[in-house]
Amino acid sequence: MFIITVIKLLLIALNIFPSRFTNRRIMFLIYMTNLVTHVMMDEPRFAQPIPNVTVAVGRDANLPCVVEHLGGYKVAWIHIDRQMILTIHRHVISRIPRYSITYTDNTWLLHVNQAHQDDRGYYMCQVNTNPMISQVGYLQVVVPPNILDIESTPSSVAVRENQNINMTCRADGFPTPKIIWRREDGEEIAVEKKKKVLVYDGDVLPLTKVSRNEMGAYLCIATNGVPPSVSKRIILDVEFSPMIWVPNQLVGAPAGTDVTIDCHTEAHPKAIIYWVYNSVMVLPSKKYKTDYTENSYRAHMKLTIRNLQYGDFGNYRCISKNSLGETEGSIRVYEIPLPSTPSKQVTHTTVESRESNIIASLRNDTTKLQQTDVYGMKNDLFTGGGSSLAGSGSSSAASSSSSSSMQTSLLPGGATGNSLSALSGGVGGGGGAGGGAGSKGSLAIGKSMFYTERPPNTNAAG
Repeated sequence: MFIITVIKLLLIALNIFPSRFTNRRIMFLIYMTNLVTHVMMDEPRFAQPIPNVTVAVGRDANLPCVVEHLGGYKVAWIHIDRQMILTIHRHVISRIPRYSITYTDNTWLLHVNQAHQDDRGYYMCQVNTNPMISQVGYLQVVVPPNILDIESTPSSVAVRENQNINMTCRADGFPTPKIIWRREDGEEIAVEKKKKVLVYDGDVLPLTKVSRNEMGAYLCIATNGVPPSVSKRIILDVEFSPMIWVPNQLVGAPAGTDVTIDCHTEAHPKAIIYWVYNSVMVLPSKKYKTDYTENSYRAHMKLTIRNLQYGDFGNYRCISKNSLGETEGSIRVYEIPLPSTPSKQVTHTTVESRESNIIASLRNDTTKLQQTDVYGMKNDLFTGGGSSLAGSGSSSAASSSSSSSMQTSLLPGGATGNSLSALSGGVGGGGGAGGGAGSKGSLAIGKSMFYTERPPNTNAAG
């Protein structure tokens, strides 16, 4: 409007003024300048542009329109995107109650309360001059991210070990949110066979040939620069049948002591774990103490057997069972002798399967037990106590057959203790012939086998 007025005045001035100036014409030029200034001062004009405003959804927004020299003209607000007249002067035309208008100091302020996404767009402030004047501003309504559960993977998902799975996380908002994945425990994510990352970008997290180590909680995080960011926790369960490994499959302990055996197991879903002895489940009691420690899909099971007796030795089984299968581990508890005085014997421990084998071995080895050096020990065996030694032979043999365990000690240099003298009665008069063979005897005591320093000779008894 201002430019058009100036052009008109210049055209008039060019038509009136000749090539030379006179005082009368100069006065006329001054008059015309004052007239233009007066016209410009009286015409409405915008003092400043409408700023672009950004507001989060649900918050209030204000759009200012500053008009100078409005005079008798009126100001209107129009939402261009909706093609809707909102206000005219001080009156609200729109039926949307969230719009209102206020006027202070040449400023017409449009209020948008609790902004919706539909309020986003261009707004025009218009003055009904002829021709009409107007200016436009933009209202940006941003929306924080929101995860769409209906389009995303559930909060808990299960997959069999070594299978593939894709976990999905969808979110909306404005601007469009960015999705990242990370593990809750801070471990790396194996997205490919040889590629591991701490953070993975994308709506879909692909996992191939899932292992039990990848079990746990995963976080899907959506951000778009509008606070607050949101996340979803998805628990991945990797299912597999139970596995057991036993640190020690053979455990030896003396009678009358306590012993602890243990097994390690892995299973998911959670397994039922227990101990079995002689086909009967072991329950906590004065005799047995059970202890189970669980960590995720791992479990450590311990069994303490108190005051070991003869009936406590044997095979114990640790069993782990879930919906996908069952497995067990076996531990054999056997007896070892209590520590005794130092001896030069070489001790080997063997485990017999049946008590009958032990008794048979005891009887056979008793008849074969001889001196390490028969010639060096002959005088000690038959001098100074021949009658008593002979008399004790039958009683010693009887006691050896009735006793369940026996200890023997061979001293270097041909000397023997009371055990050896008891065994000499079992050997009898065949000692001289056996000594000539120079062989070694053996004695089974309970479930332990003691050997002298020379190897056994099965022909010595002949």
